[in-house]
Amino acid sequence: MLHLFDRPRRNRKSSWVRAMARETHLSADHFIYPLFIHDGVGNVPIQSMPGCSRLDLDGLMTEVEGALNDGVGAIVLFPAVDESLKSSLGEESYNPEGLVPRAIRRLKAKWPTLTVVTDVALDPYSSDGHDGIVSPYGRVLNDETVAVLAKQAVCQAEAGADIISPSDMMDGRVGAIREALDAAGYTEVSILAYTAKYASAFYGPFRDALDSAPRFGDKKTYQMDPANVREAMREVAADEAEGADMVMVKPAGPFLDVIRAVRESTPLPVAAYQVSGEYAMLKAAALNGWLDEKKVVLESLTGIRRAGADVILTYYARQAARWLRNG
Repeated sequence: MLHLFDRPRRNRKSSWVRAMARETHLSADHFIYPLFIHDGVGNVPIQSMPGCSRLDLDGLMTEVEGALNDGVGAIVLFPAVDESLKSSLGEESYNPEGLVPRAIRRLKAKWPTLTVVTDVALDPYSSDGHDGIVSPYGRVLNDETVAVLAKQAVCQAEAGADIISPSDMMDGRVGAIREALDAAGYTEVSILAYTAKYASAFYGPFRDALDSAPRFGDKKTYQMDPANVREAMREVAADEAEGADMVMVKPAGPFLDVIRAVRESTPLPVAAYQVSGEYAMLKAAALNGWLDEKKVVLESLTGIRRAGADVILTYYARQAARWLRNG
C-alpha cells in the first residue's frame, strides 16, 4: 500500500522553484541609509563601527553619490555637533544655518529627487546628552521639549527635508510637529515616528559616533522598557492618531516580535532600525572570520522584512544593495 505524505521539499528542489515559492523579498527600495556628519574637515572613522565615518560635507556628497549609484535613494542624517554649540535648551537644533539644514540644502541642490530623512531630537545638541530639556532636578521635561522639537522640524522642512523623523519619545510630539509643519505650509512633508523606541543597550556605538551619550542617568523614563510589547501598541495608536505617516520599531533584530505586532496593528508603513550595535556585532564577527558577512547580513535583513518591516534603516544599505544586485 502506497504511503502518502506531504513533501514540502518539492518546492525547494532548484533555485528557480525556490524563487517562485519565496514569500519575502528584499531590495534596495526597502533601505534608508543612516549617515553621520560633522562640521570639521575630512572624514573621521568610527572605531566601534568599522566601515562607517563621521563625514564632512564634501564626504557626505561623495557617499550619497555612491549610494545612489548602488540603488539606494533614501538617507537619514545624524549630526555630530561641536561642543561649543551645545546647550541645556538645544537652541542649535533649530538654527537655519546649522549643520543639518546646510547639508540638506547642498544635497537637494544636486539631487532634488533624493529622499532626505532627518532626525528630530535634542540629544546631539544638548549639553546634558538627553533627548529633551532637563529640569534643574534632573527630569526630562516633556511639553517644553515638544515645543523645541516642533521648531526643529520646521527648520529642517524649510531646508528641504522630505521626511521628519522624531526619535525623542516625548508624548504628543507627533501631533505638535504635524501641526507646526502644516501651519508653516509644509503639508507634504512626511513624519516617520520612532514609535516603539526601546531603552536598548544596542545603541552604544551610535552614541560614540555622535558623542551624544547622556551626561548623567539613562533614558529609561522616556524610551520604552525592552520587556514590553503591549505598550508598543499604545504608542502606535497615539502616533497614528496624531498624524504619523509611518511608524518605526528600534532596534530591529532583538525586537522582531514587536515589528510583527506593530505590522498587524496598523495600516501604516512600518520601519525598523538595524541599529549600531547590531551592525557592530555582524561586522566584528565577519572581520574575525567567524561569519560570512554577505550571507548573515542578507539573512538578518530578510528576517526584519519577514517580521513585517516595509522599510529598514541599516548601515549595510550600500553593501546589501550591491550584494542583491550582483547575486
